[in-house]
Amino acid sequence: MKISKRVTWMLLGLGLGMTAAQAEVVPVVSAKSSLAVLTRNQVADIFLGRLNRFPDGSPAVPLDQAEGSVARSEFYNRYAGMSSPQVKAFWAKIIFTGRGQPPRAVANDDEVKKMLAANPRLIGYIDQKMVDSSVKVLVVP
Repeated sequence: MKISKRVTWMLLGLGLGMTAAQAEVVPVVSAKSSLAVLTRNQVADIFLGRLNRFPDGSPAVPLDQAEGSVARSEFYNRYAGMSSPQVKAFWAKIIFTGRGQPPRAVANDDEVKKMLAANPRLIGYIDQKMVDSSVKVLVVP
């Protein structure tokens, strides 16, 4: 079967678009936070409601990005090993059984940084390209 050049270019363009949509998402806290390191499992457990404190005993309040965002999808895939539908099903079950509520969600990286600056108990995630002096990247071994 012969594929036209036009179809080939369209498929190539779709492939490049998917690559460009990927984000290098990193967990972050306020630059004022004393927290420096969390494991991958600790990060996932905080965002899945299994942990509500940082290792030092201080409250850990997760801050999600908007459902359907590239950052959210990449974050849960990388740190919890879950797809967006799996995360949605997970929280539906938790809510239905009355065992918790999902993290508050904000629109984008800028909103995450703004919220972290106002509250050092928050933990969020942003595209690595958006990291600045207002946040501290958690080194996840």
